[in-house]
This record gives sequence, structure tokens and C-alpha cells, in this order.
Amino acid sequence: MKTHAFTLILSGVADITPELADALYESTHGDIELSQRDGVAFLEFERQAATLRDAVTTAIREVEGAGVGVRVVRVESEAANVIAKINADLLGETGS
Repeated sequence: MKTHAFTLILSGVADITPELADALYESTHGDIELSQRDGVAFLEFERQAATLRDAVTTAIREVEGAGVGVRVVRVESEAANVIAKINADLLGETGS
């Protein structure tokens, strides 16, 4: 298993409350850091899984299944950002 780092951007979070934090911590088995910046809540993960896809899809299912009205609206990952940059370079889209 490999450890994958990624961030889930959330909707349905007005404020981070102890109840919300506890529910998300429990549903994700504790491999999260819950934060909020400029009114946007997000969860940072370091999760072991065979692939990044497995790690992310399992995390989304757990977060949305926590029963607290939270929905995942975007996924961010340094690995995905690097691949997107390489693809843009290959297509000549970066202006480099």
C-alpha cells in the first residue's frame, strides 16, 4: 500500500463545530485534518490505498456518508497537479 495525500473541498459547512469534526473524524477513521479558509471547508488526507483513485473514492464515500450534510465538490492533489502540468507542457499550452 502507498500513502496518498489529497484534499477534499466541501460544501454544506457553515462553521466547523465539534460535532462536525467528530462525525468526520469517525467516518474517515481519523486520517484527516479539517480546516476552513475564507469560508471554504476542506479535509486534508494522508491515506493508504493501492491507488490514488481508491484512496479518493473511499474518502468521498466516507465523508458524504457521515450524516452531517457535507458534500465533496472538488478534489485536489499534488500528483494530479503535476500530471496536468506535464500534459499542458506536452500540448504546448503553458507558454514556456
